[in-house]
Amino acid sequence: MTLADHLRELRYRLIVAALGLIVAAAASGIWYQELYLLMMRPYLQAAEMLKQSNPNLNPTTVISGVTAPFMLILQIALVAGLVLSSPVWLYQLWAYIAPALLAKEKKYALGFLAAAIPLFLLGVAIGYYILPQGISVMLAFTPSSVPVTNLLDINEFLKLTLQLMVVFGLGFLMPVVIVGANLIGVVSAKQLGKYRTYVIFATFVFGAAATPSSDPFSMLALAIPMTVLYLIAEVICHINDRRKAKALAKAEVAA
Repeated sequence: MTLADHLRELRYRLIVAALGLIVAAAASGIWYQELYLLMMRPYLQAAEMLKQSNPNLNPTTVISGVTAPFMLILQIALVAGLVLSSPVWLYQLWAYIAPALLAKEKKYALGFLAAAIPLFLLGVAIGYYILPQGISVMLAFTPSSVPVTNLLDINEFLKLTLQLMVVFGLGFLMPVVIVGANLIGVVSAKQLGKYRTYVIFATFVFGAAATPSSDPFSMLALAIPMTVLYLIAEVICHINDRRKAKALAKAEVAA
């Protein structure tokens, strides 16, 4: 394919992925009230935690601005649409790469897709699960010597939720990308072992920089699973490299 063909293919894949996101977001808007309660549950759980540790603190959610309620609906629909449409845009990523692969490598790409979707959803779920703890840690820094009303803008809260869930989802895709690169011969298990220490350090730096809540709990909740997944990916790559070496040795003997 020429450069122009690649650009046209990329444009087509981006349009299909965007349409999938739009359709999923529009469908999610039908259940706006239910999704709103689901998205606000981490805040409610964090507020209950704070009542026990800091009874003087009174966190309250607010909506400011004429267009804020409408923007609230859009943000909730976008969060839900991004998660629901993940099979679509992950498939478009695979479909864009697939033409450059050999028939055998396309089989590996299908495996990439099968592993990427549940891992992304798992990362999103973990990001949502640890959110209450992250909120309570950050709000706990509010002075407790006198009663204080901490106003939490709902739009900003949903923006934080979206960022955290997406970051966790993308972070959990790292091992799939590594194994995929190994299967098509881009990186070897020996190289992964050589740079393991640097990668683990970079993972913790990424966890600290990428988690928007900036609390150590969220950073560790992202960095530790990513480190474990990297080590699992390295083991899988070692197994695959040994299998490749045995196959190559058999082919040389047969020749």
